Amino acid sequence: MTEPLVYIHGEKIPASQAHLAIYDAGVVLGATVTEMARTFHKSLFRLDAHLDRLERSLRYVRFDIGMSMQELGQVLEELVEHNRELIGSGDELGLVVFVTAGEYPTYAGSAGKTARTTPTLCAHTFPLPYELWADKMQSGMHLVTPSTRHVPPQCYDPNMKYRSRMHYYLADQEARLVDPDASALLLDLDGNVTETGGANFLMVEDGTIVSPTLRNILPGISRAMVRELAEQLDVPFVERDFQTFNVINADEAFTASTPYCLMPVTRINGLPIGDAQSGPIYRQLMDAWSREVGLDIFDQIIAGRAARQAV
Repeated sequence: MTEPLVYIHGEKIPASQAHLAIYDAGVVLGATVTEMARTFHKSLFRLDAHLDRLERSLRYVRFDIGMSMQELGQVLEELVEHNRELIGSGDELGLVVFVTAGEYPTYAGSAGKTARTTPTLCAHTFPLPYELWADKMQSGMHLVTPSTRHVPPQCYDPNMKYRSRMHYYLADQEARLVDPDASALLLDLDGNVTETGGANFLMVEDGTIVSPTLRNILPGISRAMVRELAEQLDVPFVERDFQTFNVINADEAFTASTPYCLMPVTRINGLPIGDAQSGPIYRQLMDAWSREVGLDIFDQIIAGRAARQAV
């Protein structure tokens, strides 16, 4: 069977041959910016939006990858074109792009003289893991607010999508002490709700979608999609600070993230949100998103999980 390709160090090579040096700054310092896109019908969705955000992140951290976003986009399209031939008919691909600060000579020892001090650019794909999401798409997520707090914007700008994520890791470890299936919903230093480790969080109050302000969160591509769909559906969308109290008393809640699009949140700190089921606005948004991409996203995830279990 042909092997998936990975783009790294300026060339496409078989995945089994792709590697990072143990002294790469992405490993040593966590100095990495990243993007993740996905396919629908095996074609990349909103790649331009992801590349626009990547370009802004690269400028912010002063990484020069030696190519334009248009050139990178062509590389990514070619990578997906090859790798999509290796997955099942019902599968879709996730595409990860990351850029590190390069290799870190201080930790390289005798190899330091040949260390790559220019940024390391890598792109790879994987079949989307429907089985990780199917149960929560049906019953909803449980989110827990841990003692670990979100990194404040005074440290580095949340508009950058980065991989320095120890705070997310620690927060999720705390959440799983409460419930092994829970994820963390981080608060800022003032107790305002921010985001989870991999998704934007939104709630619904009196028919209005409420998002945390962009001061504290990544402006997600999926969050932007929610805002567009809400406008089409004549559903109000507002941004403001809010606290755990508001989430507990919300009518419904959900997360937005590239891999699964939208997922209902039915519990917060062990308490039900609304009637502890996916709400009507969530379902309207999922239906509208499904129409936008020409397939039923919920059914794709449920059927995809079943297909893998049958193998």
